Amino acid sequence: MGTRLDRALNLPNLITLMRVILVPVVFWLLITDQTQIAFMLFIVAGVSDAVDGYLAKTFGWQTELGAYLDPLADKLLIVSIFLALGVDGKLPLWLVVAVVSRDILIIMAVMLSWVLSNPVRIKPLVVSKANTVAQIVLAATVLADEGFGLGLGWARFALIWITGALTVASLAAYLHSWLLHMSGHDISGQDSSA
Repeated sequence: MGTRLDRALNLPNLITLMRVILVPVVFWLLITDQTQIAFMLFIVAGVSDAVDGYLAKTFGWQTELGAYLDPLADKLLIVSIFLALGVDGKLPLWLVVAVVSRDILIIMAVMLSWVLSNPVRIKPLVVSKANTVAQIVLAATVLADEGFGLGLGWARFALIWITGALTVASLAAYLHSWLLHMSGHDISGQDSSA
């Protein structure tokens, strides 16, 4: 038991937990208009994500806890940033609703598959990875533009529409895979992920 706990509380997982703790801090900074500091912490979170992934793979410190906690930490940070920016009018509300709704629908689909004793094996799809990258780039661009007045209006406009399109495409791809899986027609073995 102690060994299992020690393994779960390894350095990569502790770094990931630090990233989870940053979520309410970044959210508070954004709603109190301290965008420069929020941007800096967003960069710290991004670097810590790369560091914990590198350490886990290099030293064989991968754990089941880390496999769930790492993407959860990333998702919490992005969603909280989108919510704060949307409430403040720095991102369009339709995009915030699309991003948050996509995640809620995916979580509900996964939970439903478990309730129906037909759990979905989670594997990332290319479109989901592209969607995550677009969300991160958009968040970083808006935070940098708002914090430092960089005049990135056109880049923001383009990234908003790219992120919106990828959010819809990712949800559609996920739901398609989920429906195939639930109906027993998933012969490829490639289920999608959030």
